[in-house]
Amino acid sequence: MNLYNETKSILKKYNITANKKLGQNFLIQDEIVQDIIQASNVNKNDLIIEIGPGLGTLTKELLQSAGKVICIEIDTRMIQILNDRFKIYNNFELINKDVLKVNLKNLIKQEQKDNILNVKIVANLPYYITTPIIMKLLEEKLEIDNITVMVQKEVADRLVDVPGGKNSGAITYAINYYTKPEKIIDVPNTSFLPIPEVNSSVIKLKVLQKPSVQVQDEKLLFKIIKTAFMQKRKTLLNGLTNGGIGKKNSIEEMLINLGFDTNIRAERLSLDDFARICDYIETGKY
Repeated sequence: MNLYNETKSILKKYNITANKKLGQNFLIQDEIVQDIIQASNVNKNDLIIEIGPGLGTLTKELLQSAGKVICIEIDTRMIQILNDRFKIYNNFELINKDVLKVNLKNLIKQEQKDNILNVKIVANLPYYITTPIIMKLLEEKLEIDNITVMVQKEVADRLVDVPGGKNSGAITYAINYYTKPEKIIDVPNTSFLPIPEVNSSVIKLKVLQKPSVQVQDEKLLFKIIKTAFMQKRKTLLNGLTNGGIGKKNSIEEMLINLGFDTNIRAERLSLDDFARICDYIETGKY
């Protein structure tokens, strides 16, 4: 039975439909599933945390390759389906919670006692909550090797771009600070049931052992970046001034001292440029 027919059969058996509020669209292309499994490079030494497993399309393949798979699913309707499908697997665990409320650091710490060498995240993420989930995974500085996820294509293009690239935004700088991102494959909307209005992409984020740039105050760095991009159409000078980072004359003096054109816009700066601005302010030269 192919994945499309299998998905239809499961939905019929349990008399359920996709929950639009939770952004559910079920993957029905076997080839895409295999691309995700291959990209995540799963092996028996791995603990896989799958966020939003849904009907268990990815889970089925992950269980055959990983040392253990922990699924975190918020939709109570999926719990019986997942338990029914995978009760024969001794490396399967299911948590019925909102992933944003799960203490992942403690969860990983408990599992590392059982000869787990690597922790990897695999997911077909709900589009409406993609960024909060990814930032939770990175900001909590979890001991994870990589994150392989399916997200909306437009979001993927922003996540994997280089800082200062045509698709870059504040999130681009955060991703490049914590990880080495790459796009694996674009996925047409016809690969899902029901068919969403947008296309998707699979991306892989290789988590760096230390951030790509070093700053004295990480929170300040991201405050500056976020402030700068909140008024992206304005110059960096006006954006930081209007955002409350400092007085205009002080920011202008800082930009000149650091060698920036005072008319430069935020999207023209590299991550290293923002790091220099951050440290300039932090060291009291500002």
